[in-house]
Amino acid sequence: MARVIGIGGIFIKARDPEALRAWYRRHLQIDVQPWGGAVFRGVDGDAVDASVTVWTVFAADSDYFQPSLAPFMVNFRVRDLRAVLASLRSEGCDVLDEVEQSEYGRFGWVLDPEGNKIELWEPPPGRFPG
Repeated sequence: MARVIGIGGIFIKARDPEALRAWYRRHLQIDVQPWGGAVFRGVDGDAVDASVTVWTVFAADSDYFQPSLAPFMVNFRVRDLRAVLASLRSEGCDVLDEVEQSEYGRFGWVLDPEGNKIELWEPPPGRFPG
């Protein structure tokens, strides 16, 4: 079973989120939406790949990345969150106890050996393919 099937998102912290979003909008032409981020849909030539990747900026004082002290977090898409979390636990990885369920799918977290928080995302069936 493949554990990670794609990158679901890249999240970064900023002292001034609005200014950083504006910089990315102006200089990299990222289509930053009113909710604070952008969604990239995979494209391969003329064929559209069904995967999506989210990019967004969080306030520097956001606690969403805790217990990590890193100013970034990577979100990986998985097909079966429960199975992946169980496998990681059995391998001795530092899996956080919390699992979140929402309209956007199921989310779980693991810390890598350097303490970076990694978000694992199982999209809801039929909503965010990939």
